[in-house]
Amino acid sequence: MKTLYSGKTKDVLTDDAGRVFLFFKDSATGENGVFDPGSNTVGGSVEGKGKTGLKITSYFFELMEKHGIPTHYIGSDIDAGLMEVRKVTVPPLEFVLRYYTAGSMCRRFTLEEGIPFEPPYLEVTLKDDEQGDPLISERLCLMKGFLQPGQYDEALAVLVKVGEVLRAEVASMGYTLIDFKIELGYDENGKVVVADEITPDIWRIKDENGNIPNQIECANMLLEKIEK
Repeated sequence: MKTLYSGKTKDVLTDDAGRVFLFFKDSATGENGVFDPGSNTVGGSVEGKGKTGLKITSYFFELMEKHGIPTHYIGSDIDAGLMEVRKVTVPPLEFVLRYYTAGSMCRRFTLEEGIPFEPPYLEVTLKDDEQGDPLISERLCLMKGFLQPGQYDEALAVLVKVGEVLRAEVASMGYTLIDFKIELGYDENGKVVVADEITPDIWRIKDENGNIPNQIECANMLLEKIEK
């Protein structure tokens, strides 16, 4: 396989037949020895994290498809740590949905943690570690050629649908979804689809005691529920 792109927690690969795969690595984001899904740096490595994340993302991508939400997911080889995906264009954007204030939002706007949003609060950020993932508007997305006219609103509509499904599923497991971020791409026809992954690396949840587990703890908690 040839490596097309190497990221913090995943690599993008292609084979001789032109198929595209994501390889889930054991690395986890965080800083100073503390794991944090909102961090832009790799905080360490946990054996087995990649395959656990692949099991979880496969579960949630299949769940999205069942609810009529288009994704780039084709299938997974858990033992190899590989997920086969459709070829889509993925702009350097992250689409964020918040049900409660948390993390960077509280730091940016001097807000207390845990203030509820109804309806949920939507943000789009530029995926740029050096610039600290700044917020970006539809006008700038169009100006820089990241999206075509109409795709910004379509992407936000998909984001809301993903949130509805994800929130309900997490609640059925006994947890409260605080916020999450996803990547969205578009196919050759311009249709917006969910891309990358849906794992504890991209969300925060709260357990029944009000604790917010890091992505490693959260993955183990969810895997136990999924594999029952």
